[in-house]
Amino acid sequence: MKWRLWPKGLRCVFEIDRKVFDATQDIASEGGSVSDLLSNIPSVEVDNEGSVSLRGNSSVTIWINGKASGLTSDNQADILEMMPAGDIKQVEVITNPSAKYSPEGTAGIINIILKDDRKPGYYGSVKAGADTDGGYQASGNINYSSSKVDAYANLNYRNREFKGGGITSRENTTDHSFLDQMNDSKRQHNNWFGRFGATWHMTKNDDLSLNVTGMTGGGDNSETIHYISTDSQRNTLYTSDRTTNGDSDMKMYNLELNYVHKFSDKSNIDLTVSNNQWKRDGMDIFQQSTKYTDPSLSADPIYQTQENDIKDKTWEVQADYSNKISDMSRIEAGYKGTFQRNASPVDTYTGTTAGNIQQDQTLYNRFLYNQDVHALYMTYGGKWENLSYQAGLRGEYWRVDTRSLDFDQEFNGKPSESFEKDYFKLFPSAFISYSLPKNNELQVNYTRRLRRPWGGQLNSFRNISDASNISFGNPELTPEYSHSFELNYIKSWESGHTLSLSGYYRSTDDVIQRIRFLNTEDNVMYTTSENVAKSQASGLEIVGKDKLFKILDLTTTVNLYYSKLDGFTYLPAGASTPVTGETDESFAWDVRMIANLSLPWGVSLQGTGNYNSKRLMAQGYRKPNYSVDLGLRKSFLNDKLTLSVNARDLLDSRKFRTITSGDGFWQDSENWRGGRRVGFTLTYNFGNMNKKKDKSKSRDRSDDSEMFEME
Repeated sequence: MKWRLWPKGLRCVFEIDRKVFDATQDIASEGGSVSDLLSNIPSVEVDNEGSVSLRGNSSVTIWINGKASGLTSDNQADILEMMPAGDIKQVEVITNPSAKYSPEGTAGIINIILKDDRKPGYYGSVKAGADTDGGYQASGNINYSSSKVDAYANLNYRNREFKGGGITSRENTTDHSFLDQMNDSKRQHNNWFGRFGATWHMTKNDDLSLNVTGMTGGGDNSETIHYISTDSQRNTLYTSDRTTNGDSDMKMYNLELNYVHKFSDKSNIDLTVSNNQWKRDGMDIFQQSTKYTDPSLSADPIYQTQENDIKDKTWEVQADYSNKISDMSRIEAGYKGTFQRNASPVDTYTGTTAGNIQQDQTLYNRFLYNQDVHALYMTYGGKWENLSYQAGLRGEYWRVDTRSLDFDQEFNGKPSESFEKDYFKLFPSAFISYSLPKNNELQVNYTRRLRRPWGGQLNSFRNISDASNISFGNPELTPEYSHSFELNYIKSWESGHTLSLSGYYRSTDDVIQRIRFLNTEDNVMYTTSENVAKSQASGLEIVGKDKLFKILDLTTTVNLYYSKLDGFTYLPAGASTPVTGETDESFAWDVRMIANLSLPWGVSLQGTGNYNSKRLMAQGYRKPNYSVDLGLRKSFLNDKLTLSVNARDLLDSRKFRTITSGDGFWQDSENWRGGRRVGFTLTYNFGNMNKKKDKSKSRDRSDDSEMFEME
């Protein structure tokens, strides 16, 4: 069941459980990363640390081509920042996925679909670009398609540079002293991103596919933090400077083998086995010096090196069966197994200079994280007159085993504690859609979802990269569960206008939140995570599409949402008094407008504006922020050559300011990353770029709809 909204610009298709956005027309992110692209998708937000949220909720699952593809909460920010936006065909926003899909992510799923256009013969393109921050890129791809074989290969090299910073002011409300800090950071990374694969149409009923995606690269980062400690009268007690210089190397690949057999035109089975490995080797050097105004006080300089390596291996096995029982009904069933193994050793050396550092055994840590998930599902969908429906049930059993080893446990045989937990839960889903006269559609749906704590949240090791702000995980975290309801209304007019209204309500138990507390003995802020309370969220998402004067397309998204977080009391390890939070309610809203203007001589202009209102957080709130992006595209030589120019964060306003408070402290912090950037991209297309392939000869899996389509 689909509704096509707009023919140009950021195009969208509505299905019964998702919105599908055409990424190929997003000029503003041309030459950028997938993170840049996602920040232009309605209701999606990417913060200055690369974390993705949907409708104000950061518990969202990111997929590539319908699978996790190695993306985890530990690495997805890095991978999305390195993946080129030019390789993306569509972005599916699935706010209430059916039982066929993993229930992970209380906000839903963002599915990134890579380009795989199929046309007869061969075709491809080459691309080169640069930006004003010193970044540059080059890529090339080649495709071949015939009645027997479809094949593709793509290779992309990117070099990017980022500048960031922050300002933080913290008050110790016990003695009214202050600690102010100013951060400046610079990050540079370069990477190769490649994909290749082939589909062999063995018979008219059998397809065998092999797809490989890989990424390798490295980068350098540097940060300077200047601290000023003052008393209640704002007299300086001491100043301190801390510098961090680091480099890292990253490798990732995903290997997928897929077999599809059609029993008939009405039924098929889809079998997939995939293996993903992700590895990151990092080295950071910390130097800190402190100067007191009292001449009787002094502190030795600190010199530290820290190696932080991550190895993640995941196998996925999946079988999906689909049977169109009649013209008005379909049944689907399947199994999915996910087996993840993660090891993250950290080794630290400490001294006063580079020449006298020694291994600091108290800061050694090796974190082991293993998780196995087995899932079975079944859905049934059909149509009766104007009523379409689908119901499903998914059962998941999973086991989590974590260990955080210190030096003696790793090397001297000291017994270690293992945190082992297993769960079995059922996740139902239901969808109903009713077609009304004159292009009106009404939908209602329900799903149960969860958010599993990820590796970094479970690791009790303490991160010392910022000596005044230390973070650590909580191995006792349990999943949070939510019940999610949606009511959708869609209306389209022949004049080119479309309106979509989505009302939603979500109730979540055992909410995982970041908790901060100030240790008055060392004046250090500690951050950890805890299942603090129950939350409720409801809202209205309005998407409007307007075509004006035949040359202007406007897409406007307004998201209004209310949230309530119950009060809580929690005593973290190392805190002298409990961390408490009062019951808090808030109303927030955001609006995004995308304007696409078709000008003469093959010129397209795109502008994107975004505004986010004040937003509630545990122990505080985030202040409003806004941003503007612009893009321009011009085609030459019968569309064989294309020049794109884009300006990211045109007003240099993409900043995040938060106010937090708790027992003994009040803090105001503002952070930013990237800033204004102008990019230029030149693309040349070659080969047969126009003819359409006969779909009866091949199967484009990216166009499959999970739900039986009722015209």
